[in-house]
Amino acid sequence: MTTPPTAPRVLSPLLPGDPGPDPAALDRLVVAALDEDLGPAPGRDVTTQATVPADARGTAGLVARAPGVVAGLVAVPVVLAAVAERLGLPGPEVRWRLGDGATIAPGDVVAELVGPVQVLLVAERTLLNVVCRASGVATHTRRWADALAGAGARVLDTRKTTPGLRALEKYAVRCGGGTNKRMGLHDVAMVKDNHVVAAGGVAAAVAAVRARFPDVEVQVEADTTAQALEALGAGATFLLLDNMPTPVLAATVRAVRDWEAAHGGGAGGRRVELEATGALTLDRAAEVAATGVDLLSVGALTHSSPVLDLALDLRPA
Repeated sequence: MTTPPTAPRVLSPLLPGDPGPDPAALDRLVVAALDEDLGPAPGRDVTTQATVPADARGTAGLVARAPGVVAGLVAVPVVLAAVAERLGLPGPEVRWRLGDGATIAPGDVVAELVGPVQVLLVAERTLLNVVCRASGVATHTRRWADALAGAGARVLDTRKTTPGLRALEKYAVRCGGGTNKRMGLHDVAMVKDNHVVAAGGVAAAVAAVRARFPDVEVQVEADTTAQALEALGAGATFLLLDNMPTPVLAATVRAVRDWEAAHGGGAGGRRVELEATGALTLDRAAEVAATGVDLLSVGALTHSSPVLDLALDLRPA
């Protein structure tokens, strides 16, 4: 159903209560994308600039072609402004109808863009590449969030993002109802098997991180119940339970909670957070959540989400 022209305008496309993706990362993404399409700045669009007068104006509707959850709209004004600057033309006005995180159906008008036709057409592919990609991630994430609704567990993303698109894709996960884990290697420590080998043991690895970077959260990966309990003894308060069959996962959760009860919680009396990861699929989501884990991390949210189909339909003035 197409959004009627009288629908209330949305003042901002930003997901309510969310700071949005890092503006600097968004600027870098747009510059790189335009350089790819137009050549080095200012670049050129030989078709548009030859066939469309610089003073021609029009209106373009950003329209859904498929159902899903829209995301990445915050990039639209950035793309338009960058293109306008390169062409030396005024920036188009954006009239929002919906915002990031909104559920859309085929035919829904997400926004209307009004301004120089050259700017609209030059910006079209970059704008759609960003919004369609982000909306695909948000749509996929919403399926996981819906599958876990009421189950007491949340879906997390991972670092398995498209190079250069991490800030955008992680924002899209939030638009879909998911939760970001860590933004990179700099903000949370995750002790995995190779770190354990390099450090000489779980306890040594955890101690080394805390000594060098006392301000960061330390997570420890465990493949077995025994490894999980060893990590607790080393002072871990966040366990990544990797590739465990459901019965083993359930047994590990029980063992960790029993350990907490016997020791007054994890390090510093904190409740130990438990995250399931590896071989997770939507049809297993409720089953895995039922084991009592707090979180399910799903790399597929960002590495395997198909784009959501949106289009830009031009109406000359």
